[in-house]
Amino acid sequence: MRTITLRRVVVTGLGAVTDVGHTVPEFWKALVEGRSGIGPITSFEPTPEWSVTFAGEVRNLQPEKRIDPKSIQRMDRFSVFGMCAAEEAVADSGIDFSKGDPYRYGVAIGSGIGGIDTIEVGLRKLIAKGPKTVSPFVVPKLMVNALAGNVSIRFGLCGPNIATATACATGSHALGAAFHMIQRGDADAVVAGGSEGAVTPLCVGSFAAMKALSTRNDAPTKASRPFDRDRDGFVLAEGAGILVLEEMEHAKNRGARIYAEVLGYGVTGDAFHIAAPADDGRGARRAMEMAMREAEVNPDQIGYINAHGTSTPLGDRAEVMAVKGLFGPAAYKLAMSSTKSVTGHTLGGAGAIESVATVLALRDGVLPPTINLDNPDEGFDLNFVANVAQEAKIRYAINNSFGFGGHNTSTVFARYEG
Repeated sequence: MRTITLRRVVVTGLGAVTDVGHTVPEFWKALVEGRSGIGPITSFEPTPEWSVTFAGEVRNLQPEKRIDPKSIQRMDRFSVFGMCAAEEAVADSGIDFSKGDPYRYGVAIGSGIGGIDTIEVGLRKLIAKGPKTVSPFVVPKLMVNALAGNVSIRFGLCGPNIATATACATGSHALGAAFHMIQRGDADAVVAGGSEGAVTPLCVGSFAAMKALSTRNDAPTKASRPFDRDRDGFVLAEGAGILVLEEMEHAKNRGARIYAEVLGYGVTGDAFHIAAPADDGRGARRAMEMAMREAEVNPDQIGYINAHGTSTPLGDRAEVMAVKGLFGPAAYKLAMSSTKSVTGHTLGGAGAIESVATVLALRDGVLPPTINLDNPDEGFDLNFVANVAQEAKIRYAINNSFGFGGHNTSTVFARYEG
């Protein structure tokens, strides 16, 4: 039987485009300060009949300063966000992909919905003006794998190339896949993450019709309130998170700065409901258990959990039950916060964006707060880092991401110590 020597995987580059910042430093500063990015929708004009009129939009991005202006016209909004974040992450890592074997470098980047804006615009044009007016770029723009393909082309990455699409677990699934590619020897470095650009009429209208969104139109910055008893739904947002994952010796040999180490990854399915979590959080619990087992860490060693924490009544409760059930008394020794309280829910981008936050929490010893947590719900008696960031030198942290369809992912990161 062939044996596989598992290799150590580290994070060497970070990139982020969000509603609170178009670069990682801007994003991290806003998280730590608890400064919300939620506001009235500007990408279209909701009429009085709309029950939800706010979101977490990426405003005033100037992508032409980072990526080829001509290519922008051939990309959907989600790809533009992702390409900008990828440029930042690759530059941040200092890696020169042209100097290595291109088949040893890969891509794992997904989107929960993909080019929905392109679909909506294209369909309106088709109906109004007929098929001869439809752009030939519609399909290449709307594909969920468009961003992964464009990143591969931009940097000449010929190794493993995949695009995940598992709703709100997408970004974390991509990172987990990249981790295993490198760990098992299929690649030496992978550009990984997720992106979403779904603040569109159809998406806002559909999520609102499902009663999944907060309707706090009079106070948008207070609408995303994970774990609070007055939460009434999530806040739709957009953005991208990209990380460069690399085999540790490959990174050390080129003198790379290492942010953190990826130790374990767990993935499960609820097999319960297409749009609701298992009510006891069993799938989430098992995903965390799997990730910690692979990482070879115990519950009492975890210092921080970046929670999925969407601000929905069912989702938050299921996650808290999962954590308390798995960690037992150790649950009261760790900290757990939801950065979605600041950014809103970026769907397919969330897992990657929140992994960036988790890595920075390990690096800086600062845990970003859960803002708008004024009255924790009944039984929510853990340390949710309410409203103000906390200093804590932690060694191990978990990032959780759970998606429609019952997709659960959990990733264990560690502070890098050589």
